[in-house]
Amino acid sequence: MAFSYLEALQRLDLLAALARFDPHVAGTPPLGLDLPGSDIDVLCHVADTDAFARTVWDFASNHERFAIHQWTGERRPVVASFVAHGWTIEIFGASCPVVQQSGWRHFTVERRLLMLGGDIFRTAVMERRRGGLKTEPAFAEVLGLAGDPYSALLDVETRSDADLVRLLNSSGFAVTVAGTGTRGEE
Repeated sequence: MAFSYLEALQRLDLLAALARFDPHVAGTPPLGLDLPGSDIDVLCHVADTDAFARTVWDFASNHERFAIHQWTGERRPVVASFVAHGWTIEIFGASCPVVQQSGWRHFTVERRLLMLGGDIFRTAVMERRRGGLKTEPAFAEVLGLAGDPYSALLDVETRSDADLVRLLNSSGFAVTVAGTGTRGEE
């Protein structure tokens, strides 16, 4: 039986197990851009990587395809993955707060773009995803952003909604800023 990503997380009670690490769910399922094989990303703020690794190990090591990696160096992120309830779950723990992590920053700008761009924009991104592109490259291609797609998306994250609407319009999407009736030209 297949579960939604929310049902899978609820059945696992993963967010409660990681509560002291400020877990945030990101990635394609909450954006409605998941494909078969998409994973659930959980981003965490980790001051003590050893404690985080122990917590993740205690919680998930008995799950199918469990793996955990910890890099060496000053900022030593910890990445773990496992399969549960039909989903691959990837947990990423870094020393900076989640709101400063690239994964969360990509997620928030993508969410804003999807909200502003509407169904036509979402469909265009999904077409690229179905064609084999990862999420950030799909957004960058649809928007006509040059260079590294991961950096390009971070370059637009601080833009106002009106500026993002202008970007969407210049990419061929006729959208307006909610509540203004304008096409981002205010």
